[in-house]
Amino acid sequence: MRAGTGAQSRRDERAVEALRALIRIRTVSDSDRDKEDRAAFEAVLVELRERFPRLHRTCEVERIAGDALLVRWAGRSAEQPVVLMAHLDVVPVGDESAWTHPPFAAEVAAGQVWGRGALDCKGSLVATCAAVESLIEEGVTPNRDVWLSFGCTEEVSGGAAKEAVRRLRERAVEPWFVIDEGGAIVRGVLPGVEAPMAVIGVAEKGTVVLELTARGDGGHASAPKRMGATARLAGAILRLEKKPFPAHLPDVTVDMLERAGAHARMPYAAVLGNAGRLRPVLSRVLPRLGHETAAMARTTVAVTQLEGSQAANVIAATARAHVNMRVMVGETVDGAIERVRRTIGDPHVEVTLVSGDEPSPVSPTDDPAYALITATVEEVFPGTVTVPYVMLAATDSRHFHRVWPRVYRFTPFRMTDAQRASIHGVDERIGVDDFLEGVAWYRRLVERL
Repeated sequence: MRAGTGAQSRRDERAVEALRALIRIRTVSDSDRDKEDRAAFEAVLVELRERFPRLHRTCEVERIAGDALLVRWAGRSAEQPVVLMAHLDVVPVGDESAWTHPPFAAEVAAGQVWGRGALDCKGSLVATCAAVESLIEEGVTPNRDVWLSFGCTEEVSGGAAKEAVRRLRERAVEPWFVIDEGGAIVRGVLPGVEAPMAVIGVAEKGTVVLELTARGDGGHASAPKRMGATARLAGAILRLEKKPFPAHLPDVTVDMLERAGAHARMPYAAVLGNAGRLRPVLSRVLPRLGHETAAMARTTVAVTQLEGSQAANVIAATARAHVNMRVMVGETVDGAIERVRRTIGDPHVEVTLVSGDEPSPVSPTDDPAYALITATVEEVFPGTVTVPYVMLAATDSRHFHRVWPRVYRFTPFRMTDAQRASIHGVDERIGVDDFLEGVAWYRRLVERL
């Protein structure tokens, strides 16, 4: 834990303990809210009240959409407020025995807090609350209103964030900018760039869920026919795998590469720094550097669920697959679905839209709001290069971005490759010092408003 004054050390300890307490509460969300543990969501709200009493006494705290919170910390002016976002819910953990430390024990080991939600997104939630709590304790009043929007259905694309937007619009709140979870402080993402990079999501891909359905003659497994439902479905999946969407670089990605190129070593500096001119070449190269850089350059298609026969000796009459797509900025949901149909090319495989959100708009980077975020990063994380990017995953902030133009997606924590892989995976954890740096970042951001 960071060294500091006695008062600061106590604040740090309280913040870490608050994070551990919230991780222990199993706020696993489900698209069917009747299947959720309602007591867990109630418990996390109680825990927040107990851990952050000044925040709850000083601010206007409104419970919305069941278990979400919308909080107003009144500033000296109500003009051009800011919104800080996070979410209470987490994804399931899968096989708990695969975890190094129990996923809901919140153990501290090797300088890290281990557990589901440590990075996504209880770390940001607690860091935000801890920053506000400490500033209130010091008698600070922000220069402008600060709103906190804490959703409860982010992991299941639920409606809590939409309700927050509705409530803000009812109150004629027009945010100067919004910050939600998103990019982090990373290393080694781009070749030749040795300095840490703070990647600020200025847009996010669209999200599409499709259901592929193939039908055929069922029956006993002892007498199978050719091209049954499972074979047709398997063929469709293989065609999608073998023929990915074409790669291209949107302007945001070119901007990211050129900014990073200014800090790269040769010969990478010459390549990245001229990304606009070399766009066709880089569109072919980036997908070959790894799965993350490939996702930066194209619409992605992932088969996530399969369903066939319910018995080992029964041929499936119907086989289904769910496909999760992330649609690149500059493309459309309808266009992506049509390409999937053409790629599959089998009239016996039905392609049905389950849900779809278009890619978000692009927030400005030549703007005082982005400059403030960048300056805060540089102050709290010296030597860090700040770049914009298109966020690959979906966040609650997409609902805000449909209404307000300045929405930025940034999680102010240092994350290794392994930590990023643990989000929605196994062994999710956050460094204690990295978490406390995140608290400091939110504090400094509010102080600079």
